[in-house]
Amino acid sequence: MNKPERIVFATGNKDKVREIQEIMEGFDIPVISMKEAGIDIDVEENGKTFEENALIKAKAVWDISGGLVLSDDSGLEIDALNKEPGILSARYLGHDTSYHEKNANLIERLNGVPDEKRTARFVCAVAAIFPDGSEKVVRGVMEGRIGYEEKGENGFGYDPIFILPKYEKTTAELPAEVKNEESHRGKALRMIREEIGKVIEF
Repeated sequence: MNKPERIVFATGNKDKVREIQEIMEGFDIPVISMKEAGIDIDVEENGKTFEENALIKAKAVWDISGGLVLSDDSGLEIDALNKEPGILSARYLGHDTSYHEKNANLIERLNGVPDEKRTARFVCAVAAIFPDGSEKVVRGVMEGRIGYEEKGENGFGYDPIFILPKYEKTTAELPAEVKNEESHRGKALRMIREEIGKVIEF
């Protein structure tokens, strides 16, 4: 399959686009956001899994743009809270609620829960739809635990409360290059890079 001129990533989240561009650096195709591609749509993510939601978004954008489209759906699963907030991570407590409030609520719900039972993971499913309409979905996971307060300025979302045991720091305390190496999104994007490399001629 011939190399496309660009990859459209189905997100409007500027922080996420920056992180994706850092991880995909060195890839021989520019990665642009939906907005940069002139696509302004609201997609209802009504799937039951991260994988289903990633594909729903990718298909909606591919229907408009064609070419090579990537989309991700990611979230936080906390074992002591029955894997909440899960696929509702972005919508937890409502779209307009700040992550500071979301994080505070989760910490409050875990009040009294000891370290060994505060296990959690970030999950990221990345879907690719190729120019011929074929699809591929991969999943990356980062295991950790939930802290007792927000720490760090480098991340976004739930990063300030998610502790990576390897470093005993939250993902918001880690430098970008370390976080990208360890993160669920970094793992999933590297997997999808491999898949793209099997299909696209460079």
